[in-house]
Amino acid sequence: MPTPSTDSAGTRHRLARIATEVLAPWVWVLGLPLVIAWQVTGHHLGETVLWGLIVGVTGSLIPMAVIVRGARKGKWDSHHVTDRAGRLVPFAVCIGSLAGGFVILIAGDAPHEMIALAAAELVCLVAALAITFGMKFKISMHAMVAAGAAVMLIRVYGPWLALVFLGVGWVCWSRVELGDHTKAEVTVGTAAGVILGGGVYLALESFLA
Repeated sequence: MPTPSTDSAGTRHRLARIATEVLAPWVWVLGLPLVIAWQVTGHHLGETVLWGLIVGVTGSLIPMAVIVRGARKGKWDSHHVTDRAGRLVPFAVCIGSLAGGFVILIAGDAPHEMIALAAAELVCLVAALAITFGMKFKISMHAMVAAGAAVMLIRVYGPWLALVFLGVGWVCWSRVELGDHTKAEVTVGTAAGVILGGGVYLALESFLA
């Protein structure tokens, strides 16, 4: 018969797994561009889908297709690539694919907010690559992407979106609870997301306006 402590541990694990999957980087990177595009295009459905999916597909779906396929073949431990040494190819794929989307945005004269979004995501990826392999520190991409997205949403929709940081805290807790990251790794990830993701977006959004 399960003990109360066993039940509690099981519940914590389930909640952590839900957060890790529902608030995974690929989910943010797919959904965030559509949410931002909806606002910056004046709620124009066609433009929202066009610009949002250019960022979402090149920044999320294409890289995830490669990562999931590799994980199934045993190249990585899972689609989250929790092993630091295995992250080089996934990072390279993400950067290369999103860079292609960034070029399309510029060539297509996309709204400056969407260009700023793609640029901020690229900066985060390059920084994460440098930290992961240059400093040999497994920064949490879950934390980085979620925190950066929170700052962008606040800028586009207003201060009430600060509530998104509750989700940031949940996903950071989940990564530690599952043993995939340390507290230091999620803390650095959160700070990098706010400073690099959010900061670059705010700077470029204002500069390009």
